[in-house]
Amino acid sequence: MTEANERVPAGKLLNKIVAEHYKAAWEAKEKGEKVGWCASNFPQEIFETMDIKVVFPENQAAAIAAKGGGERMCNVAEENGYSNDICAYARISLAYMDVKDAPELNMPQPDFVACCNNICNCMIKWYENIAKELDIPFIMIDVPYNNDYEAGEDRVAYLKGQFDHAIKQLEELTGKKWDEKRFEEVMEISQRTGRAWLKATGYAKYTPSPFSGFDVFNHMAVAVCARGKLESALAFEQLAEEFEENVQNGNSTFKGDEEYRIIFEGIACWPHLRHTFKGLKDNGVNVCGTVYADAFGYIYGNTNELMQAYCGTPNAISYERALDMRLKVAKENNIDGMLIHVNRSCKQWSAIMYEMERDFREITGIPTATFDGDQADPRNFSEAQYDTRVQGLIEVMAANRAKKQAEEAQK
Repeated sequence: MTEANERVPAGKLLNKIVAEHYKAAWEAKEKGEKVGWCASNFPQEIFETMDIKVVFPENQAAAIAAKGGGERMCNVAEENGYSNDICAYARISLAYMDVKDAPELNMPQPDFVACCNNICNCMIKWYENIAKELDIPFIMIDVPYNNDYEAGEDRVAYLKGQFDHAIKQLEELTGKKWDEKRFEEVMEISQRTGRAWLKATGYAKYTPSPFSGFDVFNHMAVAVCARGKLESALAFEQLAEEFEENVQNGNSTFKGDEEYRIIFEGIACWPHLRHTFKGLKDNGVNVCGTVYADAFGYIYGNTNELMQAYCGTPNAISYERALDMRLKVAKENNIDGMLIHVNRSCKQWSAIMYEMERDFREITGIPTATFDGDQADPRNFSEAQYDTRVQGLIEVMAANRAKKQAEEAQK
């Protein structure tokens, strides 16, 4: 029997937060409140401040794909005339708009959509189309690509006007008023959440890592949908504590011998999550770094820095800064190799990976391998190709280790 004061594991707390997120959206819809569909990197602080419920089609699409429904939903979209060249998240979302039911995960239909293109410009047409098809308001914050290393004041000023306009649109749409003091409170909580999330993922620097890298793919949904909630900050702080305890006690959630440590580059291959994980675990390979999960740990000190932070998502930054992010992870986390998901859905992310892979390998001397896949469409993945590429990467990592050991023995 469980003791009354026994701590509930952070993973269960995070799952509960996600469940409550959807429950709150359904309850708001039933009460006649306006509920929106929102892009994952839209400034969630706005909605949290105004107590407006939004749900995230990317989260839903990932869940549907992970539970085996991706191909079915993609087929619906394609039968409706959408090309299978567009993002599978978009196709699943457009299909859900039509069929309005998915046994894997249902969420309320939108009364408005909120888009932010710091992810990609496909988002614009995807959300514009939903707005047109359903005849609902379209709220847009345009985040220009950063050619410079950091977002300048001109971009902050450009975003400030759009923030103000989006808030005005939401006030008119929902009847709810903006509260600057509440906004400051939400920013503080979001910072606490972001710091805790990055602290937790940062424990991968220890060898062996106190957790399996695929854990963060499962936990990151809260970093998307509930960054401004205190319970999220508390759950991520507890997650960091659990990882710290694992370090101290020599434990890990990675159920295997950690022989090699890699960066997993790109979005998870949700329809084949089990196979991609097992193919690594069975060979003693742990994911000890990923830019994807850390992208939702927004850190800022004030409103201007908040806008700069939203200009710093992986797909909105210069190539030089993107490369430095990977080099930093490799150095800090004692990385042996990099496995790159060439994701057919996310063309903006994957397109730079050919040059990124070459530069990363030449600068670090760390071996790399790629595999073809998709974040939500299972038809774009081959188990045989994946297994072959992973085995090839392991062979090179093993050869590099043997060479290093031989050199050290001669000293």
